[in-house]
Amino acid sequence: MDTPERPQLYLITPPEIELSSFPDRLASVLDAQPVACVRLDLATRDEDRIARAADGLREVTHARDIALVLTDHTLMSERLGLDGVHLTDAARSVRATRKALGPDAIVGSFCGASRHDGMTAGEAGADYVSFGPVRASNLDDGSFAESALFQWWSEMIEVPVVAEGGLDAATVAQLAPFTDFFGIGGEIWDSDDPVGALAALTAALG
Repeated sequence: MDTPERPQLYLITPPEIELSSFPDRLASVLDAQPVACVRLDLATRDEDRIARAADGLREVTHARDIALVLTDHTLMSERLGLDGVHLTDAARSVRATRKALGPDAIVGSFCGASRHDGMTAGEAGADYVSFGPVRASNLDDGSFAESALFQWWSEMIEVPVVAEGGLDAATVAQLAPFTDFFGIGGEIWDSDDPVGALAALTAALG
């Protein structure tokens, strides 16, 4: 597969957002650099909070013709008029989700560091596969997606791939030749200046 010269940006919201301020913060980032997609990735399972957040962010993203997907909640994604879902159970629900949402919805699949899960998700109809985190840490079991996985994927598999989790400028530069998207979340939202943080993170992309 010919990976685009410059990977696209895929923004991931914080697990908690303040609706009085976050849509404006998001808008400033979207206006600063081209972004392909935004993922609403809240920790809450409160339907009302998810719906209100989706309504607030949808105004920002759709005004800029940017896709907005929701983590896991397939039925809510459809009801709220979002562009699709990002599934976190590897490949297990891709096929059923694709059937439920139809061919035009975005269905993405997070597959950790598993090449097998990624291939299975792609075969089941995922529009993209996400691997990460991309650096070792003490979180979870410490496993991470090595650069060799992205290189192999870019050479062998046509399904677009996202690198996410633990990104820094060095890993962005290292993975840029082998990934289609960078999934960027806490790397910028934890900063007082998310626009500046994104610029520093992606400076290696040119």
